[in-house]
Amino acid sequence: MEDLKQSETWRVFRIQSELVEGFETLHELGPAVAIFGSSRMKAGSYHYEKAVELGKKLSDAGFAVITGGGPGIMEGANKGAKQGQSKSVGLNIEIPAEQERNDFQDLSLSFRYFFIRKLMFVKYSITFIIFPGGFGTMDELFEALTLAQTKKIYPFPIILFGREYWKGLLDWFTTNLIPHSTISPEDLNLIKLVDNTDEVCDILKEFKKTVLDKKA
Repeated sequence: MEDLKQSETWRVFRIQSELVEGFETLHELGPAVAIFGSSRMKAGSYHYEKAVELGKKLSDAGFAVITGGGPGIMEGANKGAKQGQSKSVGLNIEIPAEQERNDFQDLSLSFRYFFIRKLMFVKYSITFIIFPGGFGTMDELFEALTLAQTKKIYPFPIILFGREYWKGLLDWFTTNLIPHSTISPEDLNLIKLVDNTDEVCDILKEFKKTVLDKKA
């Protein structure tokens, strides 16, 4: 029992140290966007190259780009951001099947705890851009939707990139969730569906003009 108490106590200190390191590293980052997507998409694939393109455009527009720091879409977005004028940031996670960090990060943090990593994404991002991905990507999507729906965060754009990939999920929301009253029709307004990088930039410019600049 004493060993368990000691273990839990030290876990609290580890959590505290990750929070402090995250806050100290990112507090002067400036406006940033978070980009999520599959770690399995290779360089040269359509969505990887679109992530590179978007990362570069956003970086040149003055936005830091934050990803999970791994391969695939994350690497593409960091690569594009690194080519631009703003910071490229990776929030890596320690998992049993160790995630390999990509080489395109100006700032890199490593977390043991998912919930602290999620906090950093939400605290320092003004939008979530979700490329095609699997369970991890959808976890970030639904986390953001839940926080926005319950007004635990100020609603920011949650952008799904790739109509063909995401259309089935949104159709399911419409044909199943809304008829069962498990979500409201207006909840779908939290989501923006796009097919190209210019649409993303237009959404962010409008959000900055109508929301961020007025709050400043």
